[in-house]
Amino acid sequence: MTKFDYDVIIIWAWSAGYPAGMYASRYKLKNLVIWGQPGWALATSHKVENYPGVLSASGKEIMDDFKAHAENAGSEMLEEMVDVLDKKEDHFYVKTASGKEFTSKYVILATGNKYRHLGAKGEEEMLGKWVSYCATCDGMFFKGRDVVIVGGWNTALTEALYLAEICNKVYIVHRRDTFRAEDIWVEQAKKAENIEFVLNEEVDEISGKFFVEEIKLKSGKSIKADGIFVAVGSDPNTQIVSHMDLQRDDEGCLVVDARQETTVKGLFAAGDVSTNSNKFKQTIMSAAEWCLAADSIHEDALRNH
Repeated sequence: MTKFDYDVIIIWAWSAGYPAGMYASRYKLKNLVIWGQPGWALATSHKVENYPGVLSASGKEIMDDFKAHAENAGSEMLEEMVDVLDKKEDHFYVKTASGKEFTSKYVILATGNKYRHLGAKGEEEMLGKWVSYCATCDGMFFKGRDVVIVGGWNTALTEALYLAEICNKVYIVHRRDTFRAEDIWVEQAKKAENIEFVLNEEVDEISGKFFVEEIKLKSGKSIKADGIFVAVGSDPNTQIVSHMDLQRDDEGCLVVDARQETTVKGLFAAGDVSTNSNKFKQTIMSAAEWCLAADSIHEDALRNH
């Protein structure tokens, strides 16, 4: 099929890009997986216990296995940042930070989302040491322990309710005295005996010797806790296609159809950057959507052969 450098270029890797590469290779589609920085929340997770077939492993271990599977299937790998992605008449043009240039018939965009950080002292240093941005991913590690969750939207309140079923104590730290979450979640949180509201407060510092031990607030108060969950939102990582006429939803996620194709023909997206799977931001959903994207490209290639 290829009259370009590749049939498919997959931009970014990890739980989305690697499975896409593996499936593309199994369909005999020549593909290149390009990625830059180590990948987001999963790759920095201390333990993962909610991926089928993996009882317990670090995020890095799972990603290493994903990568090995894609390479074994035939995917090519390039560890670089992508600077340019453009759609030409019948193909895509990709240029990396070092100046390498490639063309392809299709592109799969696996750039995910970026969790918003607090900017508190110690936050970056304690990543992987129980500073978490996903209660669904990491909540079970805190059974019977005390935790802090930061935020005031639906995600913060629903995750607090989930954690309250597992943890000894849940502190909700919010910078205002009212919430922007739906009233039903606020009322349920108020009824929970082990949830405590800490309002008109902001996190100043996250500290601990080996893992999170204390959350210091800007008022000077502090909370002893074994972990902190930051739930102040996230942003889809779509800067590389900001110049394209792509349909987005009100959160900036790329709108895709049931085949994972965006409103630009030949450009597919899935995982956290897209609108499918009810935006359930889990590894298993990301991997499944990217396999679907590769399958859709294979079907498209057969139709146009």
